[in-house]
Amino acid sequence: MIKRLSVNDILRYKTKGEKITSVTSYDFYFSKIIDSTDIDMILVGDSLGMVFQGQKTTVPVTLDQIIYHTSIVVRSTERPLIVADMPFGSYQISVEKATENAVRIIKETGCNAVKLEGGNSVVPVIEKLVSIGIPVYGHLGLTPQSINKFGSYKLRAKQTEEAETLKKDALLLEKAGASGIVLEKIPANLASEVTSLLKIPTIGIGAGSGCDGQILVITDMLGMDSQLNFRFVRKYADLSSITKKALNEYIKDVKEGRFPSEEESY
Repeated sequence: MIKRLSVNDILRYKTKGEKITSVTSYDFYFSKIIDSTDIDMILVGDSLGMVFQGQKTTVPVTLDQIIYHTSIVVRSTERPLIVADMPFGSYQISVEKATENAVRIIKETGCNAVKLEGGNSVVPVIEKLVSIGIPVYGHLGLTPQSINKFGSYKLRAKQTEEAETLKKDALLLEKAGASGIVLEKIPANLASEVTSLLKIPTIGIGAGSGCDGQILVITDMLGMDSQLNFRFVRKYADLSSITKKALNEYIKDVKEGRFPSEEESY
């Protein structure tokens, strides 16, 4: 039986200087394919609101939706560490409500950890969750749940004051017991500095190569949106064109009577 990776295994990667690989996933087929590789971590991100549901932001994603998708990903995999995003509103109201929601995620999905966004303000939540046995990953820099505050998805912590706050927040999250921190869309030199300050691993997305690991949204890296052109996304495939080509061939074969063939009929 394959042993699923734990937060401690991921921590040891940093200790050994081995890079951590992570992607998002939300469904059965992608998760099974990912599981057949050596990916270390899957994040069931609230990015599903945008890339799975067609929402404009991650804000509308609900706790029940995260639980639904995370349970699918857990059932579909054996090896990677599975981390579930806590969606907007599920941990900001109170420590008690955050604890109740995190417990639901862990119990109802079987995932290994939760992730939440923010710095000093979420320290009490992290401390409580860790104290009852729920591993937590933090998220600093561009925090998509705060899009209504930021007003855009532009680079964060470019100015000295915000960069200093981010460094302090990273240390606070580590002290609170976080198992790692996602650093999103911040200057590469700042991400490298934060990584060197911490004993826990950093997972970068648009944060340069100095982080302990990297994460990409699965649909972004596979090129499922031909119009998407984020600077920090490397497209490893062009599934948009491949899928469109297959559909057009199918349409033509049906229209011209070539599908189904005699061999494909009963």
